[in-house]
Amino acid sequence: MSLSVIDREILERCLSSAPRAWENFVDRFLGLMVHVVNHTTRSRNLTLSREEREDLVAEVFAVIVADKYGVLRRFERNSSLATYLSVIARRVVIRKLSHRPPTPVGGSESLNGHGGIDPDLARFEDAEEIEQLLRWLPSDEAKIVKMYHLDGLSYREISDQAGINESSIGPVLTRAREKMRRAYPGSPR
Repeated sequence: MSLSVIDREILERCLSSAPRAWENFVDRFLGLMVHVVNHTTRSRNLTLSREEREDLVAEVFAVIVADKYGVLRRFERNSSLATYLSVIARRVVIRKLSHRPPTPVGGSESLNGHGGIDPDLARFEDAEEIEQLLRWLPSDEAKIVKMYHLDGLSYREISDQAGINESSIGPVLTRAREKMRRAYPGSPR
């Protein structure tokens, strides 16, 4: 997708520090940032206060403006600006949530490492049950699942400790969760 005329102008104005460029940028993308924050936290079964939501949105904008719009300077224009900013915002929110104290929702205590319940593992009663299910996985997958779900490590920390590419961790976790679901006696096949 190509960059729209409006987004190209906003981008160029920000990068050249034109008057009111930042205000126009915020006006254009504030709704998107709020949506990304809401979606990211809801997908982790977290409830935010209005102040917490505003803080996360402000953090996203702070990252964008940091280093003289470094995030915008790195935009390669391979996607729409909104898509690029959504990815950036999601990463910022996940990073901030990973430092948030756990706030379990419902009856399960299985935390996802980002301070909330992992809906994929919420049906498992506790860490002991997850550890039992890890036996169904190859050792490399089990190690990654344990580091993420039981030890609460971020993708970057797992990458550093396991010596694997950070971008391969999500797919490994997805495959492992599916194997664990199939191994769990009450799960749908």
